Amino acid sequence: MNRPHLVAVLALDEAVTFDLGTPTQVFHAARDEQERRLYQVRICTPGGRPVRTSARFTVTPDHGLELLAEADTVIASGVSYGASVLADGTVEQSVREALRSAAHRGARVMSICTGAFVLAAAGLLDGRRATTHWAHADNFRRLFPDVDLDPDVLFVDEGGILTSAGVGAGVDLCLHVVRGDHGSGVANMAARRCVVPPWRPGGQSQFIVRPVPEVTDTSTAAARAWALEHLHEPLELRALAAHVRMSVRTFTRRFREETGVSPGKWITQQRVERARHLLETTDLVIDQVARHSGFGTSAALRLQMSATLGVAPSVYRTTFRSAG
Repeated sequence: MNRPHLVAVLALDEAVTFDLGTPTQVFHAARDEQERRLYQVRICTPGGRPVRTSARFTVTPDHGLELLAEADTVIASGVSYGASVLADGTVEQSVREALRSAAHRGARVMSICTGAFVLAAAGLLDGRRATTHWAHADNFRRLFPDVDLDPDVLFVDEGGILTSAGVGAGVDLCLHVVRGDHGSGVANMAARRCVVPPWRPGGQSQFIVRPVPEVTDTSTAAARAWALEHLHEPLELRALAAHVRMSVRTFTRRFREETGVSPGKWITQQRVERARHLLETTDLVIDQVARHSGFGTSAALRLQMSATLGVAPSVYRTTFRSAG
């Protein structure tokens, strides 16, 4: 086995502690069939000096910025209020140069939450689509008007540059990367080890401030669980609503409040995910994958996968069979 993929997590003053721990937890949970870790994660800071975290304790790293010169993936962790980059949109010259050099040589560069400010300050997001925590969106736009900011999604994958929204969305992005590197089997097991959902699509809405649902309403969770067991069957909105004893109107409203998307869009997302899993882990022909995932025909499956993932089912299978 080749050496594990090296992930360097960059921490600056006012580092968000959750963001520092997320890559370590998720990537260290990704293992091969022999239980060998596929990634190694290291923390670095400018000059290797201690940094003060948002939780008011200090982190002393083992590495300086030289780690970015050898890392396969570089992650800028989020920073909290009080960090200079949130105020003036600048980072130390050494940080800017190290990040730009890593990106130039082909390292994958990522950010979690307000780490997008760090990447933008290094000039890596100009002209690109990106995201960050919704609460910082207005400030981000003010500081970095050349970035195409989309604050309504969980994460954005622009190929070599990836950004995520706040806190939990960093978990989604890391799992997305594991899935792309090694397939859904490895990513799903990593998620299981971390006891988190294995997949939320990047385009899903952030959980921004919305009115709290009425306490008398019943959750749609039971309907969602039932739908996951019956994705291969027709799923009508009226039947889903009846499953939790709601009117269609109440069910649709509550469903969107709980998931951020409509029932129809959610079902399509889950069916695409089921198709991905079948394409990666079985030898079913495309027509069978389409039926088992609820799309009915290979043409319908091809249309949805092309729209969602940008690839046809056959291309997806070839790519991820090779990756796994």
